[in-house]
Amino acid sequence: MSPTSSLSPADADAAVDHRSLSETLFEQLSEAIVRGEFAPGQKLSEPRLAVRYGVSRGSLREAIRRLEERRLVTRSPRQGVRVVAPSGRKAIELMQMREVLEGLAAREAARHATAEEVEELRAMLTRHRLTLEDPETLVYWQERVDSDFHFAVARLSGNGELCALLCDAYYPLLRLYRMQHRMVPGRARQALQEHERVVEAIAERDGELAELLMRRHIARAKQALEGGEK
Repeated sequence: MSPTSSLSPADADAAVDHRSLSETLFEQLSEAIVRGEFAPGQKLSEPRLAVRYGVSRGSLREAIRRLEERRLVTRSPRQGVRVVAPSGRKAIELMQMREVLEGLAAREAARHATAEEVEELRAMLTRHRLTLEDPETLVYWQERVDSDFHFAVARLSGNGELCALLCDAYYPLLRLYRMQHRMVPGRARQALQEHERVVEAIAERDGELAELLMRRHIARAKQALEGGEK
């Protein structure tokens, strides 16, 4: 039985609206944190946020709870709710996990992706290449979830649990770390070339090679990050 099945129609509609509002608010707050609108370590004031976004405190608390689950904010009795302050060490630990999980996602995508989906990946990377050809573009910043290569490969893996882990549990935190540590000279175009090699392995249905190339790609990103931390 669903949580709203025992409610009156009006109350059920209100519950759905509340969830929809808290979901939208969670996405807005996540994006604001990733983009640096809220500084690392900044305290989030519920009254101010409620006014800023024009929402009730109940919807706001639900959204903040989800931010805690995604580790974008921390809560303590004395400090209240604060934006997480990413560290290089934590970013490297996340990279280590990604290397294993996204390698598996690439292997499974080689098994499950249709020819049409492979072409969509190629088209995505063509758009990325055109962006990087702009002389003013210094970083390989995949702005939206639906334009992110790693998200797309995870989705094409056909493994719902793996996709949920990568795209829901880790994706918001990953984007935050990317934003904080993205100015690594020369890395952008190299990363795009590595993405293209992964797609070709997926197109050839070579799961072993796709996994190897994806793991190597993330290992190189980790090395670049480690070099930037020195």
